[in-house]
Amino acid sequence: MATAMATLRALPMVPLAPHPTPLDRLRRLEAALGPGCPSLFIKRDDLLSFAMGGNKVRKLQTTLAAARAAGADTLVTCGGLQSNHCRVTAAAGAALGLKVVLVVNGAEQARPTGNALLDRLFGADIRYVASRDARAATMLRVAEELEVQRRRPFLIPLGASTPLGAAGFARGVEEILTAGVSPTAIVHATSSGGTQAGLIAGCALFGVKTRVIGISADESTDALTTIVHRLLSDLAALVGASAAGIGLEQDIEVDDQFVGDGYGIPTPASTEVLELVARTEGIVLDPVYTAKAMAGLIARVRSGSFAPDDRVLFWHTGGQAGLFA
Repeated sequence: MATAMATLRALPMVPLAPHPTPLDRLRRLEAALGPGCPSLFIKRDDLLSFAMGGNKVRKLQTTLAAARAAGADTLVTCGGLQSNHCRVTAAAGAALGLKVVLVVNGAEQARPTGNALLDRLFGADIRYVASRDARAATMLRVAEELEVQRRRPFLIPLGASTPLGAAGFARGVEEILTAGVSPTAIVHATSSGGTQAGLIAGCALFGVKTRVIGISADESTDALTTIVHRLLSDLAALVGASAAGIGLEQDIEVDDQFVGDGYGIPTPASTEVLELVARTEGIVLDPVYTAKAMAGLIARVRSGSFAPDDRVLFWHTGGQAGLFA
């Protein structure tokens, strides 16, 4: 495990933002949830000081190092119209002097809002497609087009959810140790799987004994479990870890009960907790990911799934631009 940890720490990265991010206690939220509430903490990756923050910053730091090593002059990636990943990729391209092409499913807005507005602000070339299914093939066509123009494209899959992207997130787990908190559970929003794979791997490699509970923003439990398992297997090969050493032998916990009517569509529970956290802690969640993840956490508190002496860490993955979409 020590060798794998050293390999993880030695992976090249492009430092987009200083670390660590704050890890705070949510005492007023605890009080609002009443007797029997476990100790609640929050990891503030929404405060990463690059491109309005969020989990994609950590994943792109290692991914962009690979792009630089490959001699890329153009980044090509994909996402939805209000993709946080597209926003951070567009900003990273601007900061590194790289052209960025975004393949986005959805209709072009006459007056861009939220992340779509920021994509334009950061200077990305945006290509619109009709559906999620059309994104991958369009990315390949864009890459071919760029190569004809004698450019050097670097393709980044959805959410930078690759073994390298997950490794970038895994490195962030060491910050929990620095903060001196020993969580019995970590709850977070999961969608393309890279953040959850990174959290599981990071906890295994750095010896953080905890459950990692992903609250799905869109995909089914079975689909996301398969994706996270594959990413962990590939990440183990990347850093030279055993299955046990990377967390593959533990249960992968994904809860898809809080998706509601679909991706990006608020639910009564997510709307309630978005307001509750804002009004008790002054912390802003987003309607697509973190509000649904917090709804999953609070539902567990109210049902007694956590013991009063548990320490539950909510990993805030950012995305507040979605409030202005």
